[in-house]
Amino acid sequence: MAETPPGEVTQLLQAWSGGDGAALEQLTALVHDELRRLAARYMRRERPGHTLQTSALINEAYLRLVDARHVQWQNRAHFFAVSAQVMRRILIDVARSRQNLKRGGGARPISLDEALAASPERSADLLALDEALERLAVLSPRQSQVVELRYFGGLTEDEMAEVLHVSPRTVRHDWGLARAWLYRELTRET
Repeated sequence: MAETPPGEVTQLLQAWSGGDGAALEQLTALVHDELRRLAARYMRRERPGHTLQTSALINEAYLRLVDARHVQWQNRAHFFAVSAQVMRRILIDVARSRQNLKRGGGARPISLDEALAASPERSADLLALDEALERLAVLSPRQSQVVELRYFGGLTEDEMAEVLHVSPRTVRHDWGLARAWLYRELTRET
């Protein structure tokens, strides 16, 4: 994710946090392609032919990020980490909605029209991963964050280290432990 100039993104994030609306417009134009790549990565994990589009995921993420005015943006890596969390939440909401409808329950309304077209198998996989990550967060919050930043955010080890305020070596160690723990948890459930 080293496409946009880190210093420029950081300056725009700080200006936006300070209430500068023009900074948000400039920031949006600057990070749009990277957010599209991040969303496309998520969407590649979905079944072929589904109707949920990358642009719908990006638009929903933008709406939620714009409402996140209380966030004190640290830097570019922090922005993309939060973006990854937002996209993960959106996809989890879609998956839960799909599961509720599948079971005959009344799904709560969500803003993605395409939610009903999500694959039940992928929805179940994503929900299982989300539940496992929540359990891991209880045991090791940082390891859970490493998984989220890498798997959902596509951040590099250096970017994750910057966001988490640890060394890249610690990130590699946490990733190895978290990956092994998740593998055990996810294979145990099947």
